[in-house]
Amino acid sequence: MKDKNKDDHQLSRLGFGGWQLGNADFWGEMSLSEGVDLVKEAIKEGIRFFDTAPGYANGMSETIIGLATRDVRQSVIINTKFGHTADGKTDFSVSSIRREIQASLGRLQTDYLDSILLHNPSHEILKGETKHFDELNTLKEEGLIRAYGVSIDTYDELEMVLDHLRIDTVEILFNIFFQKPAGLFKRAHEQGITLIVKVPLDSGWLTGKYDQHSTFEGIRSRWTKEVIERRASLVGDLKALTGEDALTKFAISFILSHPEVDYVIPGIKSKKQLFDHVKNVQSHLSLDLKKAFIRLYEEKIAADPLPW
Repeated sequence: MKDKNKDDHQLSRLGFGGWQLGNADFWGEMSLSEGVDLVKEAIKEGIRFFDTAPGYANGMSETIIGLATRDVRQSVIINTKFGHTADGKTDFSVSSIRREIQASLGRLQTDYLDSILLHNPSHEILKGETKHFDELNTLKEEGLIRAYGVSIDTYDELEMVLDHLRIDTVEILFNIFFQKPAGLFKRAHEQGITLIVKVPLDSGWLTGKYDQHSTFEGIRSRWTKEVIERRASLVGDLKALTGEDALTKFAISFILSHPEVDYVIPGIKSKKQLFDHVKNVQSHLSLDLKKAFIRLYEEKIAADPLPW
């Protein structure tokens, strides 16, 4: 699923995370037309990789991306998921894979998927103890999908995948505060896996805009007072290291400093964010700062990992 037209330009590695498209429950109001306009603007800016899922806004994210890309389908890469349906159910049954893929194709207004990922599947699946990948391989041979893989969160899950599966793509949670998976990136690259990094900004903390006084709603309300205070302290450490309050460019450039990473997919919910990401993705991270970020993780996080 690697972009055969990619050059060395960093923009070719910037993807578009689509969880927020049309998702009023978690991310505020966004109409269908606003979402379509935003995705079209991203294409104009040079973004070619779009990540979505049936469960994002009950299928609305896929619908928006489908409407925005239908006239340029061959020039974009669409990555969607399986396991959490558009009607809010969880269904990882092998028998439903074809049906759910066809439903995604309908919303995306296309006759093929560049990639489909099992969306945080069980360890049984990650160890290759089920028939999921046999079915996905059949669908790949039929041309309904061009690549398949998994979306996972942890080092241990990535190790399971590398030990037991032969797949095309892995989407993994990785950022300055969650660095452990980097220890397996070289091995994933050697297995020919397209590596996608999700949650690159730690749900907003690595922008630098939150502090110990910040309050949160929706999915971000999961953080306790203690977790907020700890994250705020770590953000303060990053600001001291960089000498800047705005951290997004450092967070993204840290991820892209790992050459095995093919795409990073920040959630983009406005044109301002889009333009900022397009600008910031060109930032080069010095080796000294990269080492400082790694040292911060090793000294203050590695032995006591943050909860997502």
